[in-house]
Amino acid sequence: MSNTQSRRLRKKLYLGEFAILGFEFSSQLSFNDEAGYDAFFDGLIALIDGRELMISGGGNKSHFEGFVTSNQRYGSTSEDDRNAVQAWLTAQECVSDIKVGELTDVYYGS
Repeated sequence: MSNTQSRRLRKKLYLGEFAILGFEFSSQLSFNDEAGYDAFFDGLIALIDGRELMISGGGNKSHFEGFVTSNQRYGSTSEDDRNAVQAWLTAQECVSDIKVGELTDVYYGS
């Protein structure tokens, strides 16, 4: 039996040229007040929306982590997206201990 898969099957299973890439990040947060907390997340949402990305994540007032993907059905994040998120996090005074992972396959993890 042949091990090659049809284009249709690769698309359905998000394999090969249809693989979707994303990346994870984590950071420590320190806010002086509620306004700082709101401003941080408003800025993060503006960055993510402006690059046509989506984020899923969670945390509390001292730690936040997330996973970033494209908001397009077969779209992937790029190295530019990863660098933009890392640069934005680094520029925030309330953020420390930033870790941004490499691009990884959203469905199959490598």
